Amino acid sequence: MTVGIVLLAMIALFVGLRLYAVLGQRTGHEQQPVTRPEAKPAAETLPAKTDSSPASAEPSGFAFDQGAASGVRAIIAADASFDVARFLEGAQAAYKIILEAFWAGDGAALSRLVSPTVREAFEAAIAERDTAGHKLDNRLVAIERAAIDDASLNGRVAEIDVRFDAFVSAVTRNAEGEMIAGSMTDAVPTNDIWTFRRTLRSDDPNWLLVDTDAAA
Repeated sequence: MTVGIVLLAMIALFVGLRLYAVLGQRTGHEQQPVTRPEAKPAAETLPAKTDSSPASAEPSGFAFDQGAASGVRAIIAADASFDVARFLEGAQAAYKIILEAFWAGDGAALSRLVSPTVREAFEAAIAERDTAGHKLDNRLVAIERAAIDDASLNGRVAEIDVRFDAFVSAVTRNAEGEMIAGSMTDAVPTNDIWTFRRTLRSDDPNWLLVDTDAAA
């Protein structure tokens, strides 16, 4: 596995705008808070193609929704190194790393994780926060569930939608560091679908994040 998560360089502008809408505008205060325990540490990279990885002949229902079954089987048939559990472990790590970089306004970290178009959308949201004098003091409390919502194979190009049901402790502070919204002790539910893409059997081992959206 590689340490970096390489994202698709040619994402259409509307994808970047959807990233801004989902991550730039959501504060975590829209729903009633519920207390959740601390999240367990996640792995640090999105799973890379590894020839020694065992094939998952039939993923469990916990790992994927029924509608994704045929797509998952097609991906496994095309690339025996694909492992559902390892993929989901890495996808959760990607979710955590990207959210935390965005919340922190870490442009340097984001530049290593996102395409130029998506980076521009993130940076616009960060600049808007800076102009308002706001800082996000958010924390990913727990990923309650990460499951494959849909999967498809078009030639050698695989796409996998992962649904994340998570809890986030969301706090907004002003320029003086005073809390103006949110709570550090309560967490609110958040539901997202992130789409990852990879050309199977290519030299690049990384799954690329090509879209994000709020889950229904």
